[in-house]
Amino acid sequence: MAVAFDRVLLDIEEPFTFSSYHKSMREPFDYYMFGQNYIRPLVDFRSSYVGNVSLFFEMEEKLNQGHNIVLISNHQTEADPAIIALLLESTNPHVAENLTYIAGDRVITDPLCKPFSMGRNLICVYSKKHMLDVPELIEMKRKSNTRSLKEMALLLRGGSQIIWIAPSGGRDRPDPVTGEWYPAPFDTSSIDNMRRLAEHSGIPGHIYPLALLCHDIMPPPPQVEREVGEKRVISFHGAGLSVAPEISFPDIITASKNPEEAKEVYTQAFYNSVTEQYNVLKSAIHGQQGLKASIPSVSLSQPWGD
Repeated sequence: MAVAFDRVLLDIEEPFTFSSYHKSMREPFDYYMFGQNYIRPLVDFRSSYVGNVSLFFEMEEKLNQGHNIVLISNHQTEADPAIIALLLESTNPHVAENLTYIAGDRVITDPLCKPFSMGRNLICVYSKKHMLDVPELIEMKRKSNTRSLKEMALLLRGGSQIIWIAPSGGRDRPDPVTGEWYPAPFDTSSIDNMRRLAEHSGIPGHIYPLALLCHDIMPPPPQVEREVGEKRVISFHGAGLSVAPEISFPDIITASKNPEEAKEVYTQAFYNSVTEQYNVLKSAIHGQQGLKASIPSVSLSQPWGD
């Protein structure tokens, strides 16, 4: 906490401004390891699981061949990037350290978030959920998002990129009636934009569905808040990460009647896969079934050993 407050105060004195594409800052102060070491004590590795770890090795091979990878994921907490990296650091450190996250503006403006964001590779965008919050800023936000899209197109043209995006546009929330958590619905245009960027890069691209369960560690406020500076509650808990085989758009479009329907079907295929994987992680962690929660399409393991 002392280091965190030190970094927050430092940024208040000399505010850091994020560019539309931000590279992880590793020196003279290693902001990546700062984030890892801050979140690590909150993860109960004894009741944490990774689904289909072999696919992360497959991704590393594809990245080494110069291919691009896109991860279509649900989003649970501000700590998601650190939790993903912590669950992969013993098996796939290359993926853990080289992931680029499509990040909302709040993680680059909130004083408590900023030091953690400085340690990640980020492409900064304004979320649709907050696009209309302040009418005078709408045009500036749109222009900024256009710049970010151009940065992403450039990155993908260079190859060997692994990009994480949450097409729900924000964090998952529990059902207000049952209190059950579930992945928030995906926005079709977000997935379609990502797919087209990957296709137009001229580099082979692979798009995988990724599920993340970690809301207990740092749950978001019950409702989406307009103001920056929400109350943070943290706890020690198991977390889960799972990936399923890539989903190919050509396979979907051949079975569809028209392109618009194909986009909807493609989005639903990702959402269904993420939800299926999420439910397996939920059985393992909350249902305390552990490795027995595995199903034919989701093989759970604890690749960090002891």
